[in-house]
Amino acid sequence: MQKLNDQLGREIDYLRISITDRCNLRCRYCMPAEGVENKDHQDILSYEEILKIVETGIKLGIKKVRITGGEPLVRLGVEDFISDLNRLQLDDISMTSNAVLISEKAQQLKKAGLDRINISLDTLKPEKFKKITRRDNLAEVLNGISAALNAGLDPVKLNVVVMRGVNDDELFDFVELSRKKNLSIRFIEYMPLGGEAEAEKFISTKEIKELISEKYQLLPAVSKGSGPAVYFKIEGASGKLGFISALSEHFCSSCNRLRLTADGKFKPCLASNQEVKITGINEKEIIAAYRQALKIKPACHNLNFEQQDYSRNMSQIGG
Repeated sequence: MQKLNDQLGREIDYLRISITDRCNLRCRYCMPAEGVENKDHQDILSYEEILKIVETGIKLGIKKVRITGGEPLVRLGVEDFISDLNRLQLDDISMTSNAVLISEKAQQLKKAGLDRINISLDTLKPEKFKKITRRDNLAEVLNGISAALNAGLDPVKLNVVVMRGVNDDELFDFVELSRKKNLSIRFIEYMPLGGEAEAEKFISTKEIKELISEKYQLLPAVSKGSGPAVYFKIEGASGKLGFISALSEHFCSSCNRLRLTADGKFKPCLASNQEVKITGINEKEIIAAYRQALKIKPACHNLNFEQQDYSRNMSQIGG
């Protein structure tokens, strides 16, 4: 069966799967304070339907999946779903989470077959966390990070969206955290994808590196995964530092992924409104949707702060 190569010859072997559009935080750059209108239960793919889509994708060359949301752990049965995914012999099963609910689930997730996890955390300060997320859950998140490490999820990556005037004063704190704990801490450029997208908060990877380099020497490093981060570490550190330059340095030429939304649509690009609805769950219909998504996968995204007419917020896409 012909593999998944798009119009530019990029091989697509990675599927990001949003299993819910619901979230237990309200991060300012991700969604409005009142949240977003949730899909009805009948409009969300069942786990059985998602498994069929993944099984078909494996025949076409999908090797890795990432479970996302909203917040994936707010959906019941996620451990059993990962166990079912694990039986499909994928090369890698990962998850992106805000870690609020990880403490009670980390061991089960690892046992079910989850290999690694990305945790979103933009600040280490309780009051600032409350301001950014509109919730007071920093203690649960920090406990969740420890639980993920203790469960043997490897690597545990922290995704830090760097915002000028908000958390750029904590760069050294996160660097020091990489010294103390075996975490891959990734500094991500602030992106205009729903919520409060303000251009003055943008700070480039180049500037972030320059600020860190005033105090630390960045040594080249590598980390497991298939994403766009470029990794470094500081001498004597247990963990690593990664940099993701979504705006200042496009990495679209090496993009190897499709996204599956919770309501059953393939999204070929994070920053595009183009989507392909999967019209049924027999293999022929699923293959047709995969192929159509490849046909409309753009050469490059057009993220910018001037034009923000996205049909979904980041929370509804899954990152």
